[in-house]
Amino acid sequence: MKTIIEPFRIKSVEPIHLTTRPQRTEFLREAHYNLFAIPSERVMIDLLTDSGTGAMSSEQWAGIMRGDESYAGAPSWFRFRDVIRRVTGFGHILPTHQGRASERLLVEVMIGSNAGHGKIVPNNAHFDTTRANIEHSGAETIDLLTPEGRDPATEAPFKGNMDLEALEQLLSTRADDVPFVMLTVTCNSIGGQPVSLDNIRAVRAVCDRFHKPLILDACRFAENAWFIKQREAGQADRPIPEIVREMFDLCDGATISAKKDGLVNIGGVLLFRDDALAEKAGTLLILTEGFATYGGLAGRDLEAMAVGFQEVLREDYLRYRIRSTEYLGEQLTKAGVSIVRPAGGHAIYIDAADFCPHIPNKQFPGQALACGLYETGGIRSCEIGSVMMGEHTHMELVRLAIPRRTYTQSHIDYVIEVIIETKANAADLPGYRIIEQPPSLRHFTAKFEPVA
Repeated sequence: MKTIIEPFRIKSVEPIHLTTRPQRTEFLREAHYNLFAIPSERVMIDLLTDSGTGAMSSEQWAGIMRGDESYAGAPSWFRFRDVIRRVTGFGHILPTHQGRASERLLVEVMIGSNAGHGKIVPNNAHFDTTRANIEHSGAETIDLLTPEGRDPATEAPFKGNMDLEALEQLLSTRADDVPFVMLTVTCNSIGGQPVSLDNIRAVRAVCDRFHKPLILDACRFAENAWFIKQREAGQADRPIPEIVREMFDLCDGATISAKKDGLVNIGGVLLFRDDALAEKAGTLLILTEGFATYGGLAGRDLEAMAVGFQEVLREDYLRYRIRSTEYLGEQLTKAGVSIVRPAGGHAIYIDAADFCPHIPNKQFPGQALACGLYETGGIRSCEIGSVMMGEHTHMELVRLAIPRRTYTQSHIDYVIEVIIETKANAADLPGYRIIEQPPSLRHFTAKFEPVA
C-alpha cells in the first residue's frame, strides 16, 4: 500500500493548548524572540528537537515499573549492558545522563581539560554540543563535508559523507595535532543526511594509516542504517541489526544520546574499546555523574533504554519513521518551499536564505523564519545557521525535528499549511539582531529584537 501507517496504537493522550496569533505575538516578545524561552504549553506543534521528546512504548513503561534503584550492580544495569553489548559489540559500556555528558567525558579522556590548544578534531560536521565540548578544551574543530553536503539543493544519497581527500590532507600535514577523528551519523547540522557504509569503511582505513582512533557520534545510528539498507548497493537484503553492528565494528568508540535512537526521554551512552581509556572515563563518570553502573540515571531509565535500543531496530518502525519525514518534505517541495534534499531521517530542513531572500545573513534569516512559523501557527522549530553555528555556518536552515511516535499525519498536514501561509507573507518577516548572548552555545539563551 502507498500509505505507511503508524505501527502503533495510541493508549494515552496529552492535550495541546490552542493559542491565537495575537497571543503568540506577545509570547514571542516576552521571550525576546528566542523560541527556547517560550514555555511548552504555549506551543501547539513542538518541532524544536527530536531529542528526548518522543513517546515511549508500553514495553518501556512496563520496564520502568521493574526498575531497580540499587546504587551499584542493579539488575536494570545488567539488562541495559547486555542489550548495548549485543547491539554494538562493545565491551566497555558507560551509561550517562545524555549525549553531551558522553561528549564531555570523551573530550576529557582523549584531549584533557584545557589541554586542547593546538589540537584539531575533524568531523563530517560537528553538531552544537559536540563542537562546544571540544572547543571548551581549547581544541579546534573542522568540518570536512563533501561539496554536495554543503548544497541544500543537490540530490545525493549520502550527503553526510566525509570528504576523504580533505581528511587525508589534514592528517598528512597535522597528524600530531589530531587526537581522534569523529564521524556523525546521521549528520544533523546539514539536514539529517546519512553516511554510507563505504564511507565509514574508507574513513576507518585513513585513520588506520595514520594511527588515529575513529569515534562515532551515533545518536541516530538506526536511522543511518535504514538509509544504508535502502540506498547503498549490496545492502538491501541485510537486516538492520547486522548493518548497525558493522557500523559500530568500524569505530574505536562512540557517543550516543539515547534521547534519539534510544527512544527514551533521558539517557546516553559512552563506548570504548581501549581498556585504559575506558578506565579513565569510568573514574571521571564516578566523579561527576554517578557510579559506573548507573551513570547519573535511575534504574528505570536504564530499563527504558534497554527496551528502546531493541525497538529502534525494527524495520516497521524505521519504515514509518523515515516515510513520515519524507511526506513532509514532499508536500513542502510541491508547495515551492526549498528544503535540504533529499529529506533527512529525523527532520526537514528549510532553506531559510531562499525562504527570506530579503533578509541578509547578518540579520539571521533562520531566526526570522522560526519566529514567523511560531507566530503564524504556533509551531516551534530550531534555527541551524548563523545563530547556532556562527563562523562554522554551512547553510541558513530551519529544522523541523519530528519527535518519535508523537504526532499523527493530521498534525503534519497542519504544519504544512502553516509553512505555506508563512511563505505567502514571507516578505513581511523582519530580520533580527542579538542584544544579549552568552560566550558559547548562544542559541539556547540569546535575546533578540527585530530589525526595523
